[in-house]
Amino acid sequence: MVKAVIFDMDGLMIDTEKLLVKYWLEAAHYYGYPMKREHILKIRSLAAKYAVPRLQAELGKDFDYYKVRTLRIQLMNEHIQKHGIEEKPGLLELLEYLKSNHYLTAVATATDLERTKQYLGSLDRLKYFDQIICAHMVENGKPAPDIYLEAAARLQTDPSLCMALEDSPNGILSAYRAGMYPVMVPDLSEPDEETQKLLFGCVQDLSGVIPLLQNMA
Repeated sequence: MVKAVIFDMDGLMIDTEKLLVKYWLEAAHYYGYPMKREHILKIRSLAAKYAVPRLQAELGKDFDYYKVRTLRIQLMNEHIQKHGIEEKPGLLELLEYLKSNHYLTAVATATDLERTKQYLGSLDRLKYFDQIICAHMVENGKPAPDIYLEAAARLQTDPSLCMALEDSPNGILSAYRAGMYPVMVPDLSEPDEETQKLLFGCVQDLSGVIPLLQNMA
């Protein structure tokens, strides 16, 4: 039985992962770093403390993660201010289902609190969530389980009664380590063999989560 559903944000609820790829590349190339798409896919949902050594190992010890990230955020913010944010398919349907069936809900995201509220608020989706937990609120970000354990604690629900929705392998690993039901909604890539072993389910859009919950009721 599931009592709470916890959502990642970027790439799961909002279609921003493609923007992250675009502007990580643009920012890195601006500073002369040979970053490629595959480098960015590996660090999706990955906390900075893990992303920095991984990128430096692949791009060189001089790779300045924080400088590049600052420019990436600036470029991405400019894009969003001009064009807005796209919602992922099935989000509203799922949120309405969860609300009408009295599930607890939370957001567990690597994005900071201000931007999380800004993004979800612009879509009028903020009101559907009981709690918002961001990476800076816990000691270790994804793929460590801290953020999902914190979400369960704030919802006053045992992790074993929580379903976690993610689009990235790092997020799935975080939810699995927290002892939750990890469900993947692929965005930029399908689950690899190792990720598949961790999954409770994999659906093509967020509306596909509803049958999973109904089968567990």
